[in-house]
Amino acid sequence: MNEQPLVPQQRFTDLNHLALSLHIGSFQSEILSWGFFEAGWWRNYLHTHSFFEVCYAFAGRGLFRINEQEYTVRQGQIFVARPGEVHEIISSEEEPLGIYFWAYTLTQRASCPAQVHGTDSLLSTFLMASQPVSKQPSNIQRTLELLTEEIARKEAGYLQAIDGLLIKLLLDTARAVVDLPSLPEQEEFAARNPEQAIVHIIVQYLRDNAHRAIAIRDLAAQVHLSERHTSRLFQKVMGLSIMEYLTHLRLETAGQLLLDRHLPIKEVAQATGYPNVRHFTTLFRQKTGLTPAQFRKKGGTSFLQTEAERASIS
Repeated sequence: MNEQPLVPQQRFTDLNHLALSLHIGSFQSEILSWGFFEAGWWRNYLHTHSFFEVCYAFAGRGLFRINEQEYTVRQGQIFVARPGEVHEIISSEEEPLGIYFWAYTLTQRASCPAQVHGTDSLLSTFLMASQPVSKQPSNIQRTLELLTEEIARKEAGYLQAIDGLLIKLLLDTARAVVDLPSLPEQEEFAARNPEQAIVHIIVQYLRDNAHRAIAIRDLAAQVHLSERHTSRLFQKVMGLSIMEYLTHLRLETAGQLLLDRHLPIKEVAQATGYPNVRHFTTLFRQKTGLTPAQFRKKGGTSFLQTEAERASIS
């Protein structure tokens, strides 16, 4: 039996011809782009996105600079830039870096009840986690190769196959940069850490209800604590106030919704809990330095000026 010829890695970008979106647990995701850089020297300079950007190094090594920290990335590792995180990648000249990369949104569906463990626990932790680089080499390359084969060959059922591989890709991405114990241990972990279990309930409520007005008393009622105790406990565990977290959550979601150019900015504001568009615009500009309209025009990506560039303008 003759084996089919290997599909060139570059065909991975053919996935850009598909409009892909999916539901995973209580989350929804829209895939925005797929990319591939051959092993060579390159640099993409400091920039931010309103969406998740994930890279997988299939060859070489390089420097991943994110949030003023530097990480050496090598073949087999995954590295992630979350919405709003300033980052850049610099390939090594001695061992040129080659990467697959993909971008997507990840938001929770307000109409879908959340699960305590499993998929929702993994993705919720992924949203809040700060670890940008996988600690161990990942086996995700086979999934990327299978995606490439499906889109290149377009055999019967290829769209369904891509949907299944896409779910695995997003879950494996989260697993690579999130430290979660197995499910039985998770239950014990929650029992040993009651404060974190309570804050998990609060965070889940905020995500489920971010589109409407929320008061501290609403959250206190969910966990059967006083308003003061609820606020102090959240600050202790999360390192920021409830309202600071809620504002961050709403504006992060707004940034992803703004990528849909058919959705009026007024509807984006209302969908993220801001009935007053002017107030929404003010908060959004404070966070991103751009109005919602400017942000949408730039496609959710902003490049940062270097000191030399700023000096040349002034």
